[in-house]
Amino acid sequence: MSEKPHVVYAFTDGGAIGNPGPGGFGAILRYQGHERELSAGYRHTTNNRMELLGAIAALESLKRSCTIVLTTDSRYVVDGIHKGWAQRWKANGWMRNKKDKAINPDLWDRLLHAMDRHDVTFRWIKGHAGHAENERCDKLVQKAARCTDQAIDVEYERLKGRDAGR
Repeated sequence: MSEKPHVVYAFTDGGAIGNPGPGGFGAILRYQGHERELSAGYRHTTNNRMELLGAIAALESLKRSCTIVLTTDSRYVVDGIHKGWAQRWKANGWMRNKKDKAINPDLWDRLLHAMDRHDVTFRWIKGHAGHAENERCDKLVQKAARCTDQAIDVEYERLKGRDAGR
């Protein structure tokens, strides 16, 4: 992949051990030959929440509006944006349909808000298939999910037991 000047390339991943269980996200940001890694671990969360949080962390870490190509192995994240699910759920008061609540509305709302600041293109890649940055992100996820100073996923823990965060 040849890189275009003035484009930030972001690679993200997320996961949970046990799902739900301890989890983490990892992100790599690349801009004009410079790289930065981001990661954090959470004591009790889900895979999907961490996939979302990886993308959110990458976008929120940028201080100014950018053109971003965000690559992830999460169909949940990519389809939620490309298929318009998140925007539709938000427009419907975070309802998937007339009776079912959207899952992870707190993080979908943060992602949509972060996207408003940037020109973002999402790209899906197959996970664990030898993509160098995806493999590095996975290592960041695994390390974060096993760290001893994990944060609390406040919204997940507030809602757990109510089918939160699948």
